Parts: sequence; structure tokens; C-alpha cells
Amino acid sequence: MGSKKKEIALQVNISTQELWEEMLSSKGLTVVDVYQGWCGPCKPVVSLFQKMRIEAGLDLLHFALAEADCLDVLEKYRGKCEPTFLFYAGGELVAVVRGANAPLLQKTILDQLAAEERVLTEGKERKVIRDEALTDEDECLLHEKDDGEDEDVVSSGKTCTLAIIKPDAVVHGNTDEIIMKIQEAGFDILTNEERTMTEAEMRLFYQHRAGEEGFEKLIHHMCSGPSHLLVLTRTEGAEDVVTAWRTLMGPCDPNVARREQPDSLRAQYGTEMPFNAVHGSRDREDADRELALLFSSFKFSDKGTEAPQGNQAQGAAGPAESPGSMD
Repeated sequence: MGSKKKEIALQVNISTQELWEEMLSSKGLTVVDVYQGWCGPCKPVVSLFQKMRIEAGLDLLHFALAEADCLDVLEKYRGKCEPTFLFYAGGELVAVVRGANAPLLQKTILDQLAAEERVLTEGKERKVIRDEALTDEDECLLHEKDDGEDEDVVSSGKTCTLAIIKPDAVVHGNTDEIIMKIQEAGFDILTNEERTMTEAEMRLFYQHRAGEEGFEKLIHHMCSGPSHLLVLTRTEGAEDVVTAWRTLMGPCDPNVARREQPDSLRAQYGTEMPFNAVHGSRDREDADRELALLFSSFKFSDKGTEAPQGNQAQGAAGPAESPGSMD
């Protein structure tokens, strides 16, 4: 009975919109376990949360429970079998972890606590993310409205590039770790959408590879399960986003990546071609084409998507790859 009381005290139950808003106004970091009524909260992480809250301090780290069916703001999390943990700081969503992955949860908590401390003590800018499943309001910022109004602008004066976390990385449960590494590398994620590609989409997407060896295998792989599509940008004055993303990905072939760039994403999460975990646009022009193809409902600002004139995309190809390599 005593342990039950500790659990209740540790994780506040958010059952109304008023309590949700009160949670958003809390100082420090709040981790919300979004659960389904039929399966209940994620019990295995309670001891981890209790240990971390004692270490971090009761004023800085908070844990809460929220049943998806009880709150309209969590409507799109309903019916999910996988536990979902939402991280809030300053009333903003700063991280998402799906699945009861204790080491990842612990690392994310420590990282976000450190980031929030820098925000509070040094005046650093808080890195906010958008989760496509969170609210209708957030979705309206990202998707085309069916009311005849202009399309949404998702980039204002910043160049963007496309990143895809491929089905092989998703099925191995690496999505959240990859997203965390992307954010740690200084990228801003304008949107993150989970989608299973169609064969027609992928044949058009990779049309420049048609006829090459491995083309059909690549198409089959990209349609084999859900991918995560991310629109990335970077802070003003930082390295070109296309170049920076290709550098973080590493060489196309995971075996080459492990030899030449062992810290790259493909070295860490890829296995063999075409299962190399992530995709990135080859250059500025390719990024514009891919974004327009996969996010046709988005309107990118002219400055944000206009390809450079003249020597277009020179130096933006990132790590050297053979002309026939497949991203």
C-alpha cells in the first residue's frame, strides 16, 4: 500500500484540461506518460522516475500521467499500443520518446534538464519540437487547410532540407535516438511525420535512379513499412543545412561510413545497402524537388527554398559518394 502512495505522489494524474494547462505552467521539466485506458500507465519506468526525481530535485523534474481518452489535446494518441512520453518545459514540447526504453528515457531526461537549466540561467533559446500526433492546432500549422485559404508557410527566410528515417531504422526502434541526435547536432525540426510510402511516390522520388542496379530493392524497402519524414532547418548563420545534414548522415554505404565516419548516423544505425537508416537530399535543388513532392500541401517561402543561381549546389553534396550510390 505504501508503494502505491509513492507512485501516486510521484506521477500526478492529469484528467482535465485545467490540470493539463496547470502542468504546462510548471517550472522545470515535466515528463508525461500518455497511456491508454485499456492497458494503463507504464509501470516499469516508475522506479527510474523516482530515482531521477530524487537526484534532480523535486522542483526541477516532474512526472505526470495522462489517459489519452480523457483529454481532447491527446486525441491523436488514442489507440496506440506503444507507450508515449512527452517532455514539456516552459509550456512547450521539447522531446518525445516512444516505447519503454529506460536508457533512452534516462538520457533524454538528463539532456532536457541540462538544456532547461541553460535556458533559465543563461537565457539560451529553448529548442521546441512539434509532434504531428499532438493536437489539431499543431496539425493546422503544418498541414494544408481544406477551407480554400492559402497553403501554410513552414519556413520563413530559412533554407530547408528533407530527412527521412527509413523503415529499417524505424522497425529497429531507432527513431527517437536518431531524432535526438539530429537535435543535438543543432538542427531545428519544422515537422516530423510518420508515413508509409507508396510505390508510385517512391518511383517518382527515385526516378533519377531508375535502371540502376538495386533500384527495385530500394523501392521495395522504402515501401515496406513506416518512415519518418522530417523537414530540417538550421539557425541563421550556421552551416548550410543540406551540407550539414549530409555530413551527419555519413557515406551512403554503412560499411564505408563505419570506416570513414564512425560517429555518423549511417555508421551507427545502418546495416548494409539499401538499409542505411536515413536519407538526405543531395543538394539544394534536390531538396526543393523532394520537399515539393512529399509535402505538396506546404508552401515554403521563396527565400527558404530558392536554389542558388550559377554554381548551384557546389560543395553541398557532403561526404563523397559514387555517382551511382543510392541514398
